Amino acid sequence: MKTIIIMRVEWLGHASIKLIMNGKIVYIDPYQVEGVKADFILITHDHYDHCDPNSVNALKKPETKIVTTKLASEKISGDITVVEEGDTVDLGFKVTAVPAYNKTKNFHPRGLGVGFVIDGEKRVYHAGDTDLIPEMGQLEGVDLAFLPVGGTYTMDVKEAIEAVKLIRPKAVFPIHYGSIGLTANIDVFAKAVEELGVNVYTEKSFEL
Repeated sequence: MKTIIIMRVEWLGHASIKLIMNGKIVYIDPYQVEGVKADFILITHDHYDHCDPNSVNALKKPETKIVTTKLASEKISGDITVVEEGDTVDLGFKVTAVPAYNKTKNFHPRGLGVGFVIDGEKRVYHAGDTDLIPEMGQLEGVDLAFLPVGGTYTMDVKEAIEAVKLIRPKAVFPIHYGSIGLTANIDVFAKAVEELGVNVYTEKSFEL
């Protein structure tokens, strides 16, 4: 019996993700990225390693739809929809902006950035730059969660493991490490998450 591929996922480094969903190309937080032109670009906040105008210009077409925050929208151009926490945009699939912020750090005050929940054939959560926050416990039915693990500006490995316990996704992928001086012990993360009965992806591309 032939396996039906619903989504192809590519990690492009740092927090940058490329999704291929029903033939449509979705980039999330492209940073130092070139490649196949985007149908959609989602940007969680305005920091340079998430909102990279050069990458946006390299990836966008005239018809590319961009969803992002107010501050990030001021750094780029195109067909832009500005969102805040709680907003949902219909792109042929639903994209909802959800909270993403630091509780004990000053890098990401609440209200300036978001995470995204993408509702297509699969439910995908990209946490953006965030600490472990209680709102994660309100997420339901997540098939795949992209969680930052690099520490310093976001959750570290220990906190990301606790986030998995709150979110209860079917699968998780660690992001926001391996660049700009951020490191993480992915083996420790993967082992702990697998013990929770959650699938862990760490390879640069895979299919769901």
